[in-house]
Amino acid sequence: MSESVELGRITTRVPARLDRLPWSHFHWLVVFGLGTVWILDGLEVTVVGAVSGVLSSGKSGVALTGSEVILAGAIYVVGACLGALFFGQPTDRFGRKKLFMITLGLYLLATGLTALSWNPIWFFVMRFFTGAGIGGEYSAINSAIDELIPAKYRGRVDLTINGSYWIGALAGAVGGYFALTYLPAFFGWRICFAFGVVLGLSVLLVRRNVPESPRWLFIHGKQDKADEIVSGIERDVEEETGRSLTEPADSITIRQRRSIGFGLIAKSVFTLYPKRSILGFSLFVGQAFLYNAIFFSYVIVLTTFFGVSNNVAPLYLVPFAIGNFLGPLLLGPLFDSVGRKVMITSTYILSGVLLLITGQLFVAGVLNAATQTAAWCVIFFFASAGASSAYLTVSEVFPMETRALCIGFFYAIGTAVGGITGPLLFSKLVASGNRYDLNTGYILGAALMIAAGIVAAFLAVKAERQTLENIAKPLTAEDTPSEDEAA
Repeated sequence: MSESVELGRITTRVPARLDRLPWSHFHWLVVFGLGTVWILDGLEVTVVGAVSGVLSSGKSGVALTGSEVILAGAIYVVGACLGALFFGQPTDRFGRKKLFMITLGLYLLATGLTALSWNPIWFFVMRFFTGAGIGGEYSAINSAIDELIPAKYRGRVDLTINGSYWIGALAGAVGGYFALTYLPAFFGWRICFAFGVVLGLSVLLVRRNVPESPRWLFIHGKQDKADEIVSGIERDVEEETGRSLTEPADSITIRQRRSIGFGLIAKSVFTLYPKRSILGFSLFVGQAFLYNAIFFSYVIVLTTFFGVSNNVAPLYLVPFAIGNFLGPLLLGPLFDSVGRKVMITSTYILSGVLLLITGQLFVAGVLNAATQTAAWCVIFFFASAGASSAYLTVSEVFPMETRALCIGFFYAIGTAVGGITGPLLFSKLVASGNRYDLNTGYILGAALMIAAGIVAAFLAVKAERQTLENIAKPLTAEDTPSEDEAA
């Protein structure tokens, strides 16, 4: 990578102007235009689980075995990890908008071609590139959202958007049921993937109207464009509310740079903020293992241990998805009021403890399909809010110039450790047909969540209602502090 190229020194109120805005139509545009990536991800992951029985039945036209269906889930996650890493640095270098249009285009192409699969190799390759598009979306989207949403709403908005994954999961579960029940097996699962293309195209139409991040613009020597965008938003807000906006007093002085070298980025993550790096890694490993391990094997556990039929099993995902969405939606405001540290710690530890208890009930054989699903709903009501807070954390606690790359890095590393090993391990545990073996995986998932909660109790940053520049000064700011000073 090239070294940093300094352009000049400016003082700007753009961050303060964005953070003092009341909620408006513009912010809904950001939510619907950018946040819907999580719905797409939830749809993709759930569809594979929902149609797993058909894909492995010999009637699908791709001749997958049960273990290969789970392997496809792991391949999707590998693609997402590499996509997040690959697109993270270009997002910080070339802008949020360019990359979130490119990554959505990659997703649309790959998921459409998944529906045309005729053999396992093609299916695996397309799942990889679908995951790569979604992983790239994480880097571009989360950074853009946090830079456009006012500080006082950032926690609840981030958690609700991340929780919308489960709206996609719900659509995938219901769509999978109807497609497999009323359509021939060869076509039913393909229609489920084709639906992702339709939804993605509608997102693309909305997303065209979302502007580039003004924060990214003024750091990269485009102050005039940043001012133009913010002024336009302010005019729209004043017309919508009928009230004039006051000019904020806070400002920040920046040494503008057209590009920022990778060496400076790496130094900021591992030298300037080592504690925050440990925090991000811990949160991502815990939630990635728990979610990917249990969710990718959800339907197969129901069919193997509780005798639920392949066609009916996807319906058990409906209450599970609802509980997962309600967690971030209802607990999200507490992350802005009670605070990040308390809420991250409590949601991680509580979900881990509840999983340990449920695992013992599972081994004892006192649960049926309905009560097992109900127990999972309670566990993941809290786990979903905790998992969403992992993305919020790594997005807001690192400097703006590194934000997308940090999201991609911690997502990729955490998911590689937890999200790839989890499904592969659980595929073997489920195949054994032994409840004790499967509970070993549940114990491991619970331990990782509890450990991450303990790390958060000591290292989580009190970022609630603070502007991003106060949480982590930009690397180009005149007085970038050390981690101790920032904490």
